[in-house]
Amino acid sequence: MQRMPYHRRLPGVKAERALFTKARTAQPLRPMTTTEIFLIAMAIIFTVPYLIWRVGNTDYYAPLVVVQIMTGILLGPGILGNIFPDYYAFVFNAPVVQSLNGIAWWAVMVFVWIAGIELDLKKAWAHRRESSITAGLALGTPLLFGCVAAAGMLMYAGWLGPHGTRWQFVLGVGMACAVTALPILILLMEKLAILRQPIGQRILRYASLDDIAIWGVLALILMDWQRVGKQAAFLAVFATLGYAFRKLMRWLPERDRWYAGLVWLIVCSLGADWAGLHFMVGAFLAGAIMDGEWFNQAHMDLLRHHVLLVMMPVFFLSTGLRTNWTLGGAAVFVAAAVLLVASVSGKLIGTHLAGKVLNWAPGESSIIGWLLQTKALIMIIFANILLDKGIISPETFTALLLMAIASTMLTVPVVAPRLQRMKEMVFRAT
Repeated sequence: MQRMPYHRRLPGVKAERALFTKARTAQPLRPMTTTEIFLIAMAIIFTVPYLIWRVGNTDYYAPLVVVQIMTGILLGPGILGNIFPDYYAFVFNAPVVQSLNGIAWWAVMVFVWIAGIELDLKKAWAHRRESSITAGLALGTPLLFGCVAAAGMLMYAGWLGPHGTRWQFVLGVGMACAVTALPILILLMEKLAILRQPIGQRILRYASLDDIAIWGVLALILMDWQRVGKQAAFLAVFATLGYAFRKLMRWLPERDRWYAGLVWLIVCSLGADWAGLHFMVGAFLAGAIMDGEWFNQAHMDLLRHHVLLVMMPVFFLSTGLRTNWTLGGAAVFVAAAVLLVASVSGKLIGTHLAGKVLNWAPGESSIIGWLLQTKALIMIIFANILLDKGIISPETFTALLLMAIASTMLTVPVVAPRLQRMKEMVFRAT
């Protein structure tokens, strides 16, 4: 009788050899696709700031918008990228970042377009003396202070962008200190229950005039004298088409105005970018020549809310990915503190001067000044454009971003107790 080989008689040997053979021939784990990594990034973008905002109950001093901006900084290369470089490189790889940037571009285009539509220049014209004096001083004083701070920054290397000139840097940083974020101002005044009150409407008039000046100065900074012919051509075509577009919008029913308005937004943004300005300048111009009364106000409020909810968090994350601490955290924080002092003190001094000229009640100028110094979104958009054009360095961008967050976080805690002490002023029109 033939004996069975020894190794085949051992218990489990056959099973072990089968497993070994299977392990050798098994396929390696499938790497994650770009789509899957993109969805992981989106989950982080929408989950982390919401949990911080809701669990931490930060709404009084840091609305969700501010928390999203701060989370974007935390998730950027300066913090998460330094602590967990491998995980950062895995989640925020080049294809994923490019996809996020596409969403961010569209989100900010729509948001700036809405800000342009919500400008109410008719009311500002009806109160032109008061509005022009207040808006001029509230913009001019922090602009001057910010220009002085920017000139001081130029004494040190690393702040000026690779394609910027000294005058562009000084004027750009100065204007960043003077910016008032109209959309965020609306959100904060809704929180304080003064948006529909006389003082809230007055502040909206001042901020609307400042908004026009801000985008006008930005267009001046971005003026490319080598391509001035293209920019002049864009403005001429914009004026001609804008006249025809306004006639078309009056003729269309409201349901069609939304689609026509979005097509107009895309065309204007494309034209501005082609001319060397920036697509966001075109987005603002597209909205600025449109009348808010063409749309149902409740629908416009819902659109702004949904853009902030659904798309703008991606913009905040992409903004955070652009922060840089190469010069050292201390230098960036010092610059941010100097810019914050220039911004806040400039607004307060400017509105106090306006209050003296216009005989406001005691304490009124302080409330208006603190509300008008709200920065957040528009300043961040403004700074993004300066960074895109190489006028400021990533370090300057980071300092401006920190300044915008701090100024916005100060607003409600400072204004709320003042309003409680001066309730009668809220209902007094001037």
